[in-house]
Amino acid sequence: MAQQNYQQKTLGILGGGQLGRMVIQSAINYNLSIHILDPDENAPCRRICQKFTQGNLKDFDTVYNFGREVDIITIEIEHVNTQALKKLEAEGKKVFPQPHIIELIQDKRSQKQFYRENGLPTSEFVLVEGKGDIAQHLDFLPAVNKLGKEGYDGRGVQLIPSAEDIDKAFDAPGLLEKFVDFEKELAVIVARTENGSLCAFPSVECAFHPEHNLVEFLFSPADVPDAIAHRAEKLAIEVIEKLGMVGLLAVELFVTKTGEVLINEIAPRPHNSGHHTIEANFTSQFEQHLRSILGMPLGDTGIRSGAAMVNLLGEAGYSGDAYVEGMDDALAEKGVYIHLYGKKITKPFRKMGHVTILENDLGQLKEKALRLKDTIKIKA
Repeated sequence: MAQQNYQQKTLGILGGGQLGRMVIQSAINYNLSIHILDPDENAPCRRICQKFTQGNLKDFDTVYNFGREVDIITIEIEHVNTQALKKLEAEGKKVFPQPHIIELIQDKRSQKQFYRENGLPTSEFVLVEGKGDIAQHLDFLPAVNKLGKEGYDGRGVQLIPSAEDIDKAFDAPGLLEKFVDFEKELAVIVARTENGSLCAFPSVECAFHPEHNLVEFLFSPADVPDAIAHRAEKLAIEVIEKLGMVGLLAVELFVTKTGEVLINEIAPRPHNSGHHTIEANFTSQFEQHLRSILGMPLGDTGIRSGAAMVNLLGEAGYSGDAYVEGMDDALAEKGVYIHLYGKKITKPFRKMGHVTILENDLGQLKEKALRLKDTIKIKA
């Protein structure tokens, strides 16, 4: 796409949640026109986009008709109707990431087979059709059972430590991944344009909630040797190149106790592991996503400051109109940035916002992140 005409293009985003909201916040700086499709009449994007359509992201006609009215189509969630996107692409619409790549990533079975076929390092796995199949692979335990499709935000993932735990498995097509005794979990976000320009963000370190498999803390840069960080970044670039994908790709990785770096999963869109980039990097992941799909020059991904990101989840035991407790105390501190997602209703463990903390001293950063996690509570 020629540089001079991207401002005249209308961008359609499938999904109107917090990721779309933060994309729009970046798009405002460039006077870009954004249309949103989302099933929730109160979606976070509703009041800040140029046009909002309420509709089912998995319905062929809804997605197709929405796409016909825009110039470029992208996503903020993978669970969309790819057949409609393929038809739009065949009719000349720009769809990034490309529909066949979204389709591949929608199925964790296809993802893992893609890594194997392309010589990309990942944990051992076997495909299973349900609980009965898992009983045929007892020598593979301990393992993680993942649903092939529809898993999201920690759902659809179950640890199976031993044969006694098979009842916890999903009775649906999925896979068994050999349990990885990892040292750390990293994430790398990489962008690629239609002309093949590439740029990766520095590796970050993720700490997950022990029960809900959601990122609880993120630290940037990752506290790992340079060789490990560079290996992770190189792998992310290799994945997006082998996919031939245009757009933003988040690559989640394990660092094993023997120093191996293994690909866990990928997401073809802005990602929870990149929220800190709004304040902590020269270019945010959301702006980089826009740049990559609109044909703009990619931005500098360098780090301005060490940072932590804390997810703000709805407190257990509270459902109803959201109230943020402790916000004034947090805002009184230097280098603290609060992002609320425009969700009026809270429920336990719902993603309601995040906090970014800027601090170059890792010890102080971790102390402040833990303290602020206990300071800010989303209640009803």
